[in-house]
Formats: sequence, structure tokens, C-alpha cells
Amino acid sequence: MVGPGSMVLIAVVALLIFGPKKLPELGKAAGNTLREFKNATKGLADDEDDKNKSAK
Repeated sequence: MVGPGSMVLIAVVALLIFGPKKLPELGKAAGNTLREFKNATKGLADDEDDKNKSAK
């Protein structure tokens, strides 16, 4: 598991690599990507549920 010390180390390395101006943009892009993935997988799960209900 990732502990708090590891998270701090990852944050410091990210700050050094990308700089303070680029990190908010990267966070926003990551959030949008996760949101799209969640919506896509929810749509797949809903389609699967609909198929199961209509097959009964």
C-alpha cells in the first residue's frame, strides 16, 4: 500500500518534473479522463443490465 510518506515523495518529484504552473493543468486533465472513463464504463454496465433484463 502507498503510505503518506510515499505520497509526499511522489508529489515532490512531480513538482520538480512538471513545475508548479503545469501541475493544476495535469490534475484537471487526469480528472476529466477519469470522469470520461467512469461514464463509459457505467454505460457498458447499464447496457449489460438491459440485455439481461430483456433476455428473461
